[in-house]
Amino acid sequence: MCCFLVDFRGRLHRVAAGWIVEEATNANRLGTALQACKQESKSSRMNRKTAKRLIERYFQQLTEGCGNSNCANEFCASHCDFQPLDNNSAAAKALDLFKVNAKLCDYYPAVKSGTDESFEMGSKMSVDEFSDIQYLTEHTVCQILSFCEEEGDYSALVRVIGRIFSNADALIKSFRKDELGAAKLLDLTDEEKNETSERKVASLEAALPDETPNGLPDPCAMTVDIDAVRRVYDKLLSIDQVESALVNGLIYLTPNVELDLEYLDVYETNPDYLNIFIIVMENGNLHSPEYLEVALPQFCKAMSKLPLSALARLSKLWSTYSLPNIRRMMETFQQLITFTVVSNEYDAGNLVNDDETVVAATQCLKVVFYASILGGKVDVEHSEEDDEDEESDELTLHELLGEERLYKKGPRVDPLEKELGVRSIDSVRPLIPFEDFINESLNDVIEMDKDFTFFKVNAETKFSFQSCPFILNIITKNQGLYYDNRIRMYSERRLTALYSMVQGQQPNPYLKLKVRRDHIIDDALVRLEMISMENPSDLKKQLFVEFEGEQGVDEGGVSKEFFQLVLEEIFNPDIGMFTYDDATKLFWFNSSSLENEAQYTLIGIVLGLAIYNNCILDVHFPMVVYRKLMGKKGSFLDLSDSHPVLNQSLKGLLEYTGNVEKDMVLTFQISHTDLFGNPILYDLKEGGDQIPVTKDNREEFVDLYVEYILNKSVERQFKAFKKGFLMVTNESPLKYLFRPEEVELLICGSRKLDFEALEKTTDYDGGYTKDSQIIRDFWEVIHSFGEDQKRLFLQFTTGTDRAPVGGLGKLKMIIAKNGSDTDRLPTSHTCFNALLLPEYSSKEKLRERLLKAITYAKGFGML
Repeated sequence: MCCFLVDFRGRLHRVAAGWIVEEATNANRLGTALQACKQESKSSRMNRKTAKRLIERYFQQLTEGCGNSNCANEFCASHCDFQPLDNNSAAAKALDLFKVNAKLCDYYPAVKSGTDESFEMGSKMSVDEFSDIQYLTEHTVCQILSFCEEEGDYSALVRVIGRIFSNADALIKSFRKDELGAAKLLDLTDEEKNETSERKVASLEAALPDETPNGLPDPCAMTVDIDAVRRVYDKLLSIDQVESALVNGLIYLTPNVELDLEYLDVYETNPDYLNIFIIVMENGNLHSPEYLEVALPQFCKAMSKLPLSALARLSKLWSTYSLPNIRRMMETFQQLITFTVVSNEYDAGNLVNDDETVVAATQCLKVVFYASILGGKVDVEHSEEDDEDEESDELTLHELLGEERLYKKGPRVDPLEKELGVRSIDSVRPLIPFEDFINESLNDVIEMDKDFTFFKVNAETKFSFQSCPFILNIITKNQGLYYDNRIRMYSERRLTALYSMVQGQQPNPYLKLKVRRDHIIDDALVRLEMISMENPSDLKKQLFVEFEGEQGVDEGGVSKEFFQLVLEEIFNPDIGMFTYDDATKLFWFNSSSLENEAQYTLIGIVLGLAIYNNCILDVHFPMVVYRKLMGKKGSFLDLSDSHPVLNQSLKGLLEYTGNVEKDMVLTFQISHTDLFGNPILYDLKEGGDQIPVTKDNREEFVDLYVEYILNKSVERQFKAFKKGFLMVTNESPLKYLFRPEEVELLICGSRKLDFEALEKTTDYDGGYTKDSQIIRDFWEVIHSFGEDQKRLFLQFTTGTDRAPVGGLGKLKMIIAKNGSDTDRLPTSHTCFNALLLPEYSSKEKLRERLLKAITYAKGFGML
C-alpha cells in the first residue's frame, strides 16, 4: 500500500507541477531546476511554484531536518543515522527525491529570534515542555503563548503550530468541543476510562456527532468548537512568525489530504476528517497574498475531492454561520479565482476550464453558495410537480446517428442541490445576494462555445462552468443558451433533410408561419396547433414568418413584428384573456376568461419562441408568472407584486391587534367579479360561509386565499400557458441555468437603460454620419430626456421600452435620413430598430417633433 501511495503521489505531483526536472550531475542542479520553472509559460506559473516549493522542501529536509528528534525518515537530517550532506550533494539528492516523490516529514519548524544562545535555550525548553503535544486546544495554545511572551521568543509556538497544522490526524483531533474528549473516547486507556466520571463520559459523548436514523452523522453536529478556533486565530494571526508557520503547514498538509480523499476514502471511515476543512476555513487571512500563490490553491483542490455527502454536510454547517463569516469565505474563494484569472492569459488553446485552481475554487464556492441559500429565507413547500416526459424504448434518429450525447437533455438537478434538498429557486432571500457570486473576471475569459461542448458532451471528463451557473452573469448564460438553441435548430434541419431524402419529399428546414395581418391570431393558432400535435419538434426549428400578400425575407425583422402584433392582440383588454392593473401596469390571467385553452397555449409558445429565437417581447407579467414557469407555486410573498391592494389588506389582517372575528366579520367564503362584473362566491373550505375568521385561524385564511388567487383560480389558464412554453423550451438548459428574474430578462429585456452605450453602437444611413449636425443635436436631445421620455423613445423605435440582455450596447439601432426640413414627425420601423429622421432646421424643432412622435405614436407612426 505504501508503494501504491508513493506511486500515486508521484503522479499527482508531476501532473500538478506540469514539467519533469531532468537529472543532473553537478552542484547547480537545484538552481537549474528552479531557473527552468521561470522559463515556463505564464499560464503554468502556479504549477511551477508548487514544484519549486516541493524541491525546496526536500532540500531543507536534507540540510536542516524536520526538527523531530525521533524522526524515522532515512532521507531527513533529523534521522539518527543520517550522514550530513554538503549543499551541492543535498541539491542533487533533492532532485532525485522529487523525481520519485519520496516521503516528506511532518513539519517541525524552527524559528530563530535574538542571539544564537537564546535560540538554543528556547528550542530546548520548547522540546522539553511541548514536544509531546499531539493536538491543540484553546487552553494549550494559551499556555504556549503565555510561555513564549514571557520568554520573548515564539519559536516554541511556531514549532507546535507548524507540526499540528501540517498533520491531518493531529488537526482532526484539535479544538474539540470537549477538550477532555479531543482524542475521542476510543483513544482513552481502560484505566483512564475507569477513572473518568460519568459526567465527563457523558460530556465526551455529547461532543461526538449525533447520528441520524440511518447511522450517518447529523450534518450540523460537528465536534469542532468553532468559537474556540476563532478565538485562537485572533491570537495567532497577529504574530508574523506564526502566520508563516500556518502558510507552510497548509502547504505540507494539503497534498496528503488530497491523496487520502482521492484514493483512501478516509471520510467514509472517519467523518471527523471534515474537521480539517472547518478549522482551516476559519483562518481570516486565507485571502491574503501569502496564501493565494500556493497554499490556498492546494487547499481548494483537496476540498474539491470531498465526497458529495461531506460537501453537503459542510454547506449545512456553514449555513448556520453569521453573515460576516459566510461572506468572508465567499470572498476568499472569489479572491483566488480573480487572482488566478488576472495572473494568467487564456485563449482557445489555453482554456480557463483546464486551470485546476480556478475549477477547484469554483467548486468550493458552490458549497458557500448553497450555504447562503440555506442560511437565508427558503420556501421549499410551494413547488409544483414536474411533468417529466416518459422515456421511450424506441431508438431515436439521433441515437442511430450516434449523436445522442450532443442532443441529450441537459442536467436537470445539480448533485449537491439534490443532496441538500434545496434549489436556488427555493430561495426567497439568500444571506448573500446572488449577484455577489458572479465573477466578472472569469466571465470575460470563458470560451463559451468550448464550455458548452463540455457541458453537453464531455461532462464526465471536462469541467464546464455551466455546472456552476451561479458564477456566470446573464450575458454568459445567454451565450450558452444561444449555442444550445442554434445546435438544436441545426439538428432539426439535418433530420428534416434526412427524412425528406428517405420519403422523397421537399425538405422544410424552418418553422414557417404564413399569416394574414387581419387574422393573425386565428392563423397562428391553427398553424401552431397543427405543428404541436403532428410534430412538436418543428417548434425547435428557426422561425420564419411570412405575411400573406407581402413580399420580404424574414431576417429577424418580420418575426419581431409578428411577435409584436400577436402580443398586442392577445393582451387587448377587449379580448378578456388577461386583466390589467393600472397601478402596477402588469397583466394577470383572467380566471373567468371565455377563451379556450388553445389561446393560452399559443401565448406560451410565443414566449418560448421568443427565447428560442433571441427576440425581446413587450410583455408585462409579475414575477410570480416566471416563478411558476420554473416550477414554483404562487405564495403570499408573491402577492405584493401581482396584487398589491389585496396584499395590503391581508397583511393588515395578519397584523391586526383587535378582535378579528367581531371587527372584521370575515368568513372562509370570498367573492370576486367575473368578466362582466358579476360577483362570484367561493368557499376556501367546505362550508366556508359558516366558518368565521378569527385570530387563531387567520393565517390559514390568508394561505388559502392566496392559494386560490395565484394558483387554483387560474389553474386551467396557466397550465395551458405553461404547456405551450415547455413545448419549445423543455429540452433546453433554461431551467437549470436561469433564475426566474433572469428568465424575465431573456423575454422582456432589462429595465436599465444606458443611452451612452446605445449612441456608440448606432449606425447611420441615407447620408447621415455620427458627425452630422442633426445627429449631434439628436443625441443631445435624447440625453436631456427624463427616464420616462427615454422609455417612450425606446418603445417608439424598437417596440419595447427595455434593453436586450447585455444592455443597450447590444441593440443595433439605425438612424436614417427621411428628407430635408419638414413639419412631418419622425417615424420608425420597429421590426428593424430603425428611426426615420427628417433633417430638421434646428435643435428646438427636432426636440418638439420627436417628443410629439414618441408621446402620441400609439396607432400611427410605427411601422
